[in-house]
Amino acid sequence: MPEPTKGKNSNIELVLGDHKKAIKQLAWPMMVSMFLIMAYNLADGIWVAGLGADALAAIGFITPLFMILVGLGNGIGAGANSVIARFIGSKNYDEANNTAAHSLVLTLIISILGAIIMCLILPQILEVMGAGSSTQTALDYGYIVFGLMIVFIYSNVGTALLRSEGDVKRAMYAMAVTAILNIVLDPIFIYVMGMGIAGAAWATVLSATVSCLVLIYWMHYKKDTYLDISFKNFHYETKLVTGILNIAIPSTAENLIFSILGIVENWILVTTAGTVAVAAYTAALRLIQLANIPLMGFGTALLTVAGAAYGARNYTKVKNSFTYTLKLGLISSTIMVVLFFIFAPQISMVFAYSSSAALSPIITEIIRIMIIFIYSICLGMISAMIFQGVGKGTTSLCLTIIRSLICEVILSYLFGIIFGWGAYGVYFGVTIGGIIGGFISFGWASLYIKRLIKNYDADPEIENIDKTE
Repeated sequence: MPEPTKGKNSNIELVLGDHKKAIKQLAWPMMVSMFLIMAYNLADGIWVAGLGADALAAIGFITPLFMILVGLGNGIGAGANSVIARFIGSKNYDEANNTAAHSLVLTLIISILGAIIMCLILPQILEVMGAGSSTQTALDYGYIVFGLMIVFIYSNVGTALLRSEGDVKRAMYAMAVTAILNIVLDPIFIYVMGMGIAGAAWATVLSATVSCLVLIYWMHYKKDTYLDISFKNFHYETKLVTGILNIAIPSTAENLIFSILGIVENWILVTTAGTVAVAAYTAALRLIQLANIPLMGFGTALLTVAGAAYGARNYTKVKNSFTYTLKLGLISSTIMVVLFFIFAPQISMVFAYSSSAALSPIITEIIRIMIIFIYSICLGMISAMIFQGVGKGTTSLCLTIIRSLICEVILSYLFGIIFGWGAYGVYFGVTIGGIIGGFISFGWASLYIKRLIKNYDADPEIENIDKTE
């Protein structure tokens, strides 16, 4: 099939062109989107908090469950992004279009099955989680967001399809619609219309629905995207489903690992220092994780650029993209480290209004101890993204297991319980374990790319050049 001429070819030229320019231009819209989502989550929590403790607890019980399923949607988007970028790099536009159609079919199937299953078992799950008096409130919220979860998953997959062809600005606009509209609708539905917790759910669903309609207009009605995203291009291929799920499933599993890590660290803190330590640690970690925003932008850009380079068998560009992204990540991480260390007391006061001013000095101390943890996030995330870009989601998952469940958990337990350092054992364990895991991830990724180039140089004509693992 000849290269498509309609749509925004300049976006494809960006993805296939200079890697430095591409990564910088693809990264910043993702950063803006992440900031808007963060602002929405903060505003949503504030509005719901006005309904009382049961409402806030209900959101707390539903959110982890909801994020698992939506995380699978994000994984489908990342998988489609990776596979499509590789097909674009190899100029196989038929398969790129077919992959886009496959991702939408998977979206439909997972959304329907997920909604049915979650609505059936949600009461039992909440009982096991110990929702208690907030159970009914959680059900009022959960039935709505789970029943209509297709709008959330479609929105995530749709924006990923745009990013795969380099159209990051419109992907940003679609995500911005959801975040901004939700901030506006929350108080109206919750308080003005008197819908309470159900109003928060409907505001969230309606905001995501508007984003979906915008995406549908661009991709299926206006049809000015580079890819021809329509079901006429769909013809089932197991290899495409496998290619998408090879990223989607490990990506979802990584979210579960982070949840397990949080549970273990909280248990050590409660055992050694009490619930106050958990509150302070949670607040400090949330603040430190603000550094994830630029890193997520750089990482997502790397996934697309490296995927296209891999598809074009330009493995030197894969290496250069990885090195350049890591450089940008380390620079942004260093800026964050300096700012957070200097302004830790002021930053920690963000949580004083919602908890206790007495926690502020503790949060400040934790930030100053753990701030170099940002470097482990940088090394780990960017290394994981290079593997996702070339379609090795399982390797990315293995690196997350090593970094989080092995290095961080073992050192936290060793320092906190065995050595008797208490809460400080967790702070140092997570930080040192994360750094060790980050260097392991970086070393693994560097060795993989080196072998990839070596194999290609040895025999450029071989069809399956990737025999590196």
